[in-house]
Amino acid sequence: MTESLDSARLAAWRAYIESSQRLFTRLEDDLRADDELSFADYHVLVLLSEAPGQRLRMGELASRLIFSPSRLTYQISSMQRRGLVTRQPCPDDRRGSEAVLTAAGLLTLREAAPHHLASVRAHFMDDLDDAEVACLTRIFERLGHRLRSTRDASTPHATS
Repeated sequence: MTESLDSARLAAWRAYIESSQRLFTRLEDDLRADDELSFADYHVLVLLSEAPGQRLRMGELASRLIFSPSRLTYQISSMQRRGLVTRQPCPDDRRGSEAVLTAAGLLTLREAAPHHLASVRAHFMDDLDDAEVACLTRIFERLGHRLRSTRDASTPHATS
C-alpha cells in the first residue's frame, strides 16, 4: 500500500491542483473572450511560430503539446477550418505530415499575444517576487525533465 502524504505535502498538492486549474481556466477564458482562441489553439500557434519554417511534424507537435495523435488531428483540423494552419506532407518523408502556420495564424497569434501576456501577468506573474519565480522555474523544470524522461522511456515515439 502506498504511504499517504503528510499534512504539509497534502496541503501543497491540493493548493497546486486547485490553483493551477483555476489559473488555466482563467487564462483560457481570457483567450476565448479576447481572441476567440482556446489555450490549445494558442499553444499550437506559439510552437509553430517558433519552429524552423513555422512547421512541425505532427508527431513532434503532439509530443510537445502532450496530445495523443487523435487529439492533435482533431485540434489541427479545427484550426485548419479557421485558416490558422495547414497540414502538408513532409518534404523529406511523404509518409509523414507537418502542421504549418499560415499567414492568418501568425497574424492571429500576434494579435492575441499582448492580451494573453496581460492575462498571464495579471493572474500569475505580477503576484510573484523574483525569488518565487526562480523557485517555480527550478521546480517545474526539474519536474518536467523527470516526467519527460519517464514518458520517453515508456512510450514508443510517433513517426507521423
